[in-house]
Amino acid sequence: MNPVTTLSFFRYDTPSTRWWGFRQMGLAGAQLETVEGLQFSKLLGSGAGNGFSIWPDFGTYGLLGVWDSEAAAQRFFESHPLFQEFRQHCSGWWTTFMRAVKAHGEWDGRQPFPLTGDYDEQRLVGVITRATIHTRHLWRFWRFVPSVSRSMDDKAGRIFSIGIGELPLVQQATFSLWENSQAMMAYAYRSKEHQEVIRRTRQLGWYREELFARFHPYRAEGEWEDGGTPLDGYLGE
Repeated sequence: MNPVTTLSFFRYDTPSTRWWGFRQMGLAGAQLETVEGLQFSKLLGSGAGNGFSIWPDFGTYGLLGVWDSEAAAQRFFESHPLFQEFRQHCSGWWTTFMRAVKAHGEWDGRQPFPLTGDYDEQRLVGVITRATIHTRHLWRFWRFVPSVSRSMDDKAGRIFSIGIGELPLVQQATFSLWENSQAMMAYAYRSKEHQEVIRRTRQLGWYREELFARFHPYRAEGEWEDGGTPLDGYLGE
């Protein structure tokens, strides 16, 4: 096997399609459990504004998958009824295919991303961070989110970023794409707002469970904005 990770996003523009998308957060999980070749999956909501917000965005949802192979993923995207329903209801969608190259921590008690490639600091890099926040620390955590969110705007080398999660407030994740690891690290370790969150996390133990993973994206498809994907022009296509 040669596992791959995919992350798909769907945009819904009308009240009826937004309601449909919201309902899938509770309904589609059972169907995903029966998909052949799908090792791990999560349905994800997103935050309002630029995605990093205490308020949900009922118009944008994500689907994370870890697959036995690219062929297994492609079968799902091309022919599975559930994905076809997502496509039919949404006004825009895109999927990135990635290989996990670094990961530590756990998601639901496991590290779900098999490492399948060598880490190259010069290549495009995708980053997923995910945490379950201790209830007693929720107000402290969310106090810092707006400033951290603003600090990511217009950062050199950032291609795409969004706040996502399984449960509002408590189970939070981020996904970001960068031109290379130097750009990503410059944000992570030179942003005073981001550094303050790291310091307080270590000092106060905000998280009950956390995971940090890096990926090399190698393929993208879909129509998100302007008829393409955020990775158009970055993958040598």
